[in-house]
Amino acid sequence: MKVAIVHELLTRRGGAEHVAKIFADMFPEAPIYTLLYNEEKLGDWFPKERIKTPNYPFTHSSRLIAQSFNHHLYLSQFPTAIESFNFDDFDLVISSSSAFAHGIITNGKPKHLCYVHSPARYLWDSTHDVLNRASKGILGPLKRLYLHKTFHKLRIWDAEVAPRPDVLIANSKEVQRRIELYWRRDSKVITPPIDDIWFSNNLKPVTCNLQPHFLIVSTLTQYKNIDIAILACNELKLPLTIVGEGPDEKRLKKLAGPTIKFMGYKSNEEVRDIYTNAKAVLFTSNDDFGLVPLEANACGTPVIALKVGGAKETVIDGETGIFFEAPTKESLMNTLKNFDDKKFNCEVCKNHAEKFRRSKFEEEIKNQINKITASS
Repeated sequence: MKVAIVHELLTRRGGAEHVAKIFADMFPEAPIYTLLYNEEKLGDWFPKERIKTPNYPFTHSSRLIAQSFNHHLYLSQFPTAIESFNFDDFDLVISSSSAFAHGIITNGKPKHLCYVHSPARYLWDSTHDVLNRASKGILGPLKRLYLHKTFHKLRIWDAEVAPRPDVLIANSKEVQRRIELYWRRDSKVITPPIDDIWFSNNLKPVTCNLQPHFLIVSTLTQYKNIDIAILACNELKLPLTIVGEGPDEKRLKKLAGPTIKFMGYKSNEEVRDIYTNAKAVLFTSNDDFGLVPLEANACGTPVIALKVGGAKETVIDGETGIFFEAPTKESLMNTLKNFDDKKFNCEVCKNHAEKFRRSKFEEEIKNQINKITASS
C-alpha cells in the first residue's frame, strides 16, 4: 500500500505536529506534503528529503517571513496550493488538518483518512477574537479589513470541501462537536497520545510536593492566555516557571514580575524533569485537546486547568487536577489560593495518563485504515 501524509504547516512544534510525526513514523516511506516547511525548526522530526511543497508565486524571502509565524499574509493562496497536490499514485492519504489539509483533492482513487485537530478556529469559533486583536496598532484597520474579507472567502471554501475526506477522525469530543456544527459530518474520536518518554521518570514520590513552583509548558501565543497566569502569580507572589517560545514572548516578559522565570525551548528530557519537580502545571488555554495535562500527569504532577475545551476530557477534577472557571486573573487567583497539592496522589495521575499511550493510538488508527481500505 502506497501512502502519502499531509500536514498543512510544518513551521513549529506543537500537538498537531506531534500527531503528524506519529503518522510519519508509522509509514516511514511516505512522502510528507505541506504548505510551508521550516527545516531549522522541524528538520529532525520531518527530514527535508521527505517533504513536498507547492510552487508559490511569492519569493523565497517572503516564504521565510511566512515560516516565522506570519503566514496570514498568504492565507488566500493556501486553498489553491493544497488542491495542487496530486495523489493519483497513492492508495491512501492520511491528512492531519487544522485548517486546510482536509481540502486535498483525491478524485476518488486513493482513500482519504483525515485526522482533524479542529476546523480552522480563526474561521469559525474564534473569528471575532482574531479580528479584534488584528485591529490594534496604526495598520490595525487595514489588517482587520483584509482578514475579514479573507476569512469570509475561506469559510465558504472550508464548508464546500468538508465532504472530500472518506473518513474524519476527531481528536476530542469537543472537536467532534465542531465538525458536526460547521461541516455537518459525523466523525469518530481518537484522542492524541503522549510519548512513552513522559513515563520513564519515576523520581517523584507518591505524595507530591517537591519544589513549590507552578509551571507552564506552552507555545507562547496570545490565545494560550498565559498572561492571566503571569498576572495572577505576580499578584500572589507565587513562583511560576514558563517553558516554551513563540511570538508573544516579548509581551509576556514585559508583564512578568520577579517571581516569573522564562526558560525558553527545552528538550523533552529536560521538560520531563521540570514537570516532575513542579507543584502543579497551569493550563490556561481553550485547546482542542491539549497534551500538556497528560504529560504532566504521566510525570506524577497535577494540573490546574481552565474548564473549557479538551481539558474537560483529560483532567479528572479532584483526582488528577482541578479547574478554574473563567479565563481571568481573578478566577485563577481564587483557585491558586485554595490549591493544596497534598490532596493529589502521584500514582493516580500516572495511571490516568497510561490510558493515552502511543501504542493504543497507533492500534486505533490502523483499525480505521483497515476499515477504509477494505471498502475500496
